[in-house]
Amino acid sequence: MTLELVDAAAEPGLSRYAAIAAGLRERIAAGEWPPGTALPSEQVLAAQQGVAMATLRRALELLAAQGLLERVHGRGTFVRASLAGAPMLRFFRFGDGSGEVPASRIVSRRKVAAPAQIAQRLGLAKGEPVLHLLRVRSLGGKPRLLEDLWLPLPMFQPLAELPIAQWEDLFYPMYAQRCGVHVQRATDEIGFGTLGAAQAAHLALPAGHPCARVARRAHDLAGRCVEVRTTLGDAHAFHYTVQIT
Repeated sequence: MTLELVDAAAEPGLSRYAAIAAGLRERIAAGEWPPGTALPSEQVLAAQQGVAMATLRRALELLAAQGLLERVHGRGTFVRASLAGAPMLRFFRFGDGSGEVPASRIVSRRKVAAPAQIAQRLGLAKGEPVLHLLRVRSLGGKPRLLEDLWLPLPMFQPLAELPIAQWEDLFYPMYAQRCGVHVQRATDEIGFGTLGAAQAAHLALPAGHPCARVARRAHDLAGRCVEVRTTLGDAHAFHYTVQIT
């Protein structure tokens, strides 16, 4: 289950602890505390903010509930590490389940004006520039997933200029290294449909074949949507397990 974040700084009638949480989020997004690092002690932060420990703790608890921080008993409070990949393969069962990282092949890369729906999801105005990618992910030399990705510019300009041969199989570490964009959370929505002729050709399947569709929105440390992605895969291979306790 993914928690949707609310930007406390944008909320009217902001409480004291929520305002402190918003300020801490801004400092984290600015790089003062990179993902995986520890925040100063609660005593230090409370003194910096000029508030009681109880107020400071409520602010930290809010950020932890939003998924930005991780509180470790006896060790302190840490900025949650960036997502390494949040693999789409968890929705499918291909091959022997060996955990192989799928190979990535960029089919197309274009700078385009954002269509209205994509612009809305990325928080952009219609027509603002975005980087549009189409890639195929393969396992054992067989195409398994077709992905359509939209990334805002100029945030991802380094990837618009990076030679395709230098792109990595896992995108999120590359976003962080090349663009300084740390994906902190993602929301996936699952649906089903059929493959169009061009889509089916990329996956070596017949046109009209049933497919599973995963629509993702990924967000950075500041809560901004930084990636809109649609992943298509063979519906016959769809397999998702949820443990209920």
